[in-house]
Amino acid sequence: MNDSIKEIIEKISPAVLYEEDKVVIKNKNLLVSKFIDELVWEAVFGKEDVKQFCCVLIRKLGQELNLGPASIYDLYVAIGNGEVKGFSVPAINVRGMAYDTARAIFRAANKLNVGALLLEIARSEMGYTAQPPEEYSAVILAAAIKEGYELPVFIQGDHFQVNGKKYKEDAQKEISSIRDLIKKSVEAGFYNIDLDTSTLVDESRPTLDEQQKDNYSVAVELTKYIRSIQPKDIEINLGGEIGEIGTKNSDEKDLIAYMEGYNRLLPKDMKGITKLAIQTGTSHGGIPLPDGTMAKVKIDFNTILNLTKLAREKYKLAGCVQHGASTLPAELFDQFPKVNTLEIHLATEFQNMIFDNKNFPQELKKQIYDYLLEKCKDERKDTDTEAQFIYKTRKKALGMFKKELWLLPNEVKLSISSELEKKFEFLFSKLNVVNTKDIIKKYIKPIKVDIKLSSIASKKQEEQFEGAD
Repeated sequence: MNDSIKEIIEKISPAVLYEEDKVVIKNKNLLVSKFIDELVWEAVFGKEDVKQFCCVLIRKLGQELNLGPASIYDLYVAIGNGEVKGFSVPAINVRGMAYDTARAIFRAANKLNVGALLLEIARSEMGYTAQPPEEYSAVILAAAIKEGYELPVFIQGDHFQVNGKKYKEDAQKEISSIRDLIKKSVEAGFYNIDLDTSTLVDESRPTLDEQQKDNYSVAVELTKYIRSIQPKDIEINLGGEIGEIGTKNSDEKDLIAYMEGYNRLLPKDMKGITKLAIQTGTSHGGIPLPDGTMAKVKIDFNTILNLTKLAREKYKLAGCVQHGASTLPAELFDQFPKVNTLEIHLATEFQNMIFDNKNFPQELKKQIYDYLLEKCKDERKDTDTEAQFIYKTRKKALGMFKKELWLLPNEVKLSISSELEKKFEFLFSKLNVVNTKDIIKKYIKPIKVDIKLSSIASKKQEEQFEGAD
């Protein structure tokens, strides 16, 4: 499909009227049954001007249907004030087969009346999955439209991480880089952002404040920047991080040192973070053994319980965030609400379910693995078996093979999507977010942001219109 912007507008006209930057949905059923699939394809694989146009058009369609995107800030403030409790919010990283995966999430959410739900992507994931912010936002919202979801959609920037090594080499250059990412993401509807400056913690320094100083100082600098660019009437929800995931477990002294420093530097009239990511014994993606199976992880639930209690009572935060959890044993997930975990981030298991599905084409899998063995060979440790190496690197093939995954045979996609949907239902039940629809309606009000389509249609579109007759 290599349509022009004019052709897109004409094609969808039976369902959607676009005129002078205004969008009117004339026939929702037709939009859902036919045109949203075509729009999201163009948003991902279309020519650059068409791609940009469709990304913004989908945003406007989402807003017309009150889907947002939205900030979860008001709910988290309510949790911090003790008004709401009893569940852990799943934050799902959508990597491969993004549209089909997101549709499975919303089907499960619809079935169980789930409203407390984040869909996220990390800075690093945007690179290796080839999903820039505007595309990711469009795909998630298109999936919500397709599945008839009726609540605000919370899109989150996960691990907007400052690279510690690059920061030491040139601090301002690295900060400028993360600011650029934040700006693009906010413009794309990312109204929930996790500021991961924990890479700047320096444990060689003599005091806890000095160890955390770069961490909380840069977090405050980025908080100020986000508040300066956030849309009118939207308070972007922000999170901080005190312990880099995969290192030593966090403790109360770390949390206090970070929060005291952060609050000291934050302007008194400015809203700060609502949550803190902590380390409890997990690692991103899990730890693969030589045969490709996963090592057992000992997670410290007491750390979550104690630090969440401290965060809420002393700083009125909503609580603590658990990363690296999707590959944990199934029987552990109902423990998270019991220890008041605010949010739990889930990613790798869903990627695994795509690659390991019994119907995944073996020829394509071989093509992907051959690509990894060649292109990522420098990442292979001497001690890695091939199974370990493939497990750790196969996420890096998702961008290169994005189109092939979108074009998998329908029966394969159905098999994978069905398994994913069941997994999401299981997680939603265990994390106790079933029937949180009314809570979202109570605390989150859809806000429309003025998005200009004409700036994208621009001169090139005008030339197309002029030459059409």
